[in-house]
Amino acid sequence: MRRLGLLSVLLLSLAGVSLDSVEPEGFRFWTAASLKQGTHELMEQAASDPHHFAVQQLADFPNEAVLLVRREGDGQVEWHETQSDIIFVQSGSGTLLVGGTLVNGETVAPHEKRNGTIQGGIRYKVTPGDWLRIPPKTPHQFLLEGSQELDYMVIKGKGY
Repeated sequence: MRRLGLLSVLLLSLAGVSLDSVEPEGFRFWTAASLKQGTHELMEQAASDPHHFAVQQLADFPNEAVLLVRREGDGQVEWHETQSDIIFVQSGSGTLLVGGTLVNGETVAPHEKRNGTIQGGIRYKVTPGDWLRIPPKTPHQFLLEGSQELDYMVIKGKGY
C-alpha cells in the first residue's frame, strides 16, 4: 500500500501536478474548443429569436459577468447606466454604432434601456480579433450590414 502511495506522488509530480495546487477561487478557463461549441449551440437559439440574437452567461462574478453572444441580425440599441461592456470579436463581422444620444429608449430593467435610436454616434467596422470597451451610459448598437453573423464575448464590468 505504501508503494502505491509513493508511486501516485511520483506520477503526479511527473505530470506537473502538485498535490498542493488548488485552483484559485473565482478562476475560470474557457478553451477555444468550448467557446466554439458554445457558439454552435447558440446558432439554433439565434435563428428562432425575433431579434436574431442569443446569449449564454458563462460566469457571474461580484465585479463582472462573462457572456457569449451570437447575432444573426442587427441588434437593438442598448444603454447600461452602471456597466461597461468589454467585447472580443470571435467571428463574423459587423459595425458598432456607439456614442451620440439615445432617443426614445425604453427602460427594460433597473439601469438598462433598449430600443429607440442613436442620434449622432460613430461607426466602427468590427472583425475577428478586435477588442472594444463601451463605457457606462453610452448608447451602442451592433449592425450586421450584409454580414451573416457576429460572434463575440462580453465582459460586463459592474459599476456601482
